[in-house]
Amino acid sequence: MAQKPSIPKGTRDFNPEQVAKRNYIFNTIQTQFERFGFQPIETPSFENSDTLMGKYGDEGDRLIFKILNSGDFLRKVEDSLYTEKNATKLTPKISEKALRYDLTVPFARYVVQHQNDIEFPFKRYQMQPVWRADRPQKGRFREFYQCDADVVGSTSLWQEVEFVQLYDAVFSALQLEGVTIKINNRKILSGIAEVIGASDKLIDFTVALDKLDKIGEEKVKEEMLAKGISEEGINKLQPLFELKGDFATQIQQLQDILSVSEEGQKGIEELQFINTAIAELGLQTAKLQLDVTLARGLNYYTGAIFEVAAPEGVKMGSIGGGGRYDDLTGIFGLKNMSGVGISFGLDRIYLVLEELNLFPNTVNKNIKALFINFGDNEALYAIKAVKALRNHNINTELYPDAAKMGKQMKHADKRQIPYTVLVGEKEMESSKYTLKHMVSGEQEQLSLDELIAKLA
Repeated sequence: MAQKPSIPKGTRDFNPEQVAKRNYIFNTIQTQFERFGFQPIETPSFENSDTLMGKYGDEGDRLIFKILNSGDFLRKVEDSLYTEKNATKLTPKISEKALRYDLTVPFARYVVQHQNDIEFPFKRYQMQPVWRADRPQKGRFREFYQCDADVVGSTSLWQEVEFVQLYDAVFSALQLEGVTIKINNRKILSGIAEVIGASDKLIDFTVALDKLDKIGEEKVKEEMLAKGISEEGINKLQPLFELKGDFATQIQQLQDILSVSEEGQKGIEELQFINTAIAELGLQTAKLQLDVTLARGLNYYTGAIFEVAAPEGVKMGSIGGGGRYDDLTGIFGLKNMSGVGISFGLDRIYLVLEELNLFPNTVNKNIKALFINFGDNEALYAIKAVKALRNHNINTELYPDAAKMGKQMKHADKRQIPYTVLVGEKEMESSKYTLKHMVSGEQEQLSLDELIAKLA
């Protein structure tokens, strides 16, 4: 008995309806990307391992899919290394390439490699799949698409303002109202760590702080103590746990907390600039919210940090995120090239739109009419009409076999095709076509021009 076929965990097949819905999201995002002046690029599905490794932190490195070298990749491995069974030592010997983990690091590599051909500031967008060896769960997959937009070659905070507007424009166009664009700043986090005497434990501090909404204040404090942050320092954090009010109010409270940190004050100034501009410009349906616990991508973000949350009531992880990275291209040898970018999580956005029933009925571009096949002579007559209809941008097809009419009608019904067209001897003699509405059952005889006008 043949083994039942399957696909790897964390991957999916997409049926025609799902692909149509995904394309609707792609097209909506792409339209806004280009409206904001971003240009498309593409990079390979896999990169050299040294391009990716060490760019996402220890956890990110563990989640990178490695590709085995071609051929007899074990032949060059020393017996002692092989028998040691140490994956960390063995992997570089048998794998020199890896599937891309995100689109940002490959983009940084692209900028450095093509710097002489790029006009800066360079605004690019990219919509391609990425892979992560993560534990699959709702909204989290091992293969998924990212839709990124980045600007490199400018330190201007107007770019951050533009990205907030871009998020708002995309989600408004998708009719996904009420998303929250959360924002923080790496300098704020560095300033807080400085104030509590934990500058040398910035990553440990922020990883714990990032869990505040998941495990609560007391558990966060316990984790910080376990990481070696002093109880005195943690006590200084208390006002941070009690931040309330709107953006401006929280900024004022932060100024008091970070009054002795020059780095922290710089972060506050940057956030104030962005908030003041957005308050003046206004947003269509999204809201901007300060979240000092936000610490995503800390290994390469140096300024603003973004994360987008779905509307209240929808249980879903972030549906977008990004930030400023002043040093990212420096790891590939190109110094002083500041960048800032954001990403849209297509798969999670899909699930949110599905849950809220926000996909338009017009998303599925179905066949408008199916021509019934009564035989080769009738089919030849019909296919000429099919060609004419397609020339008028009307999606049409001919049933390929001269099967029983009931079978062909059932096929049209299952595919939810609204019309069938019948062509027999009578129609051929009168140069007419019988158009049948599949729901009402009504039929009418039409000329080709009338048929085109009816289906257009």
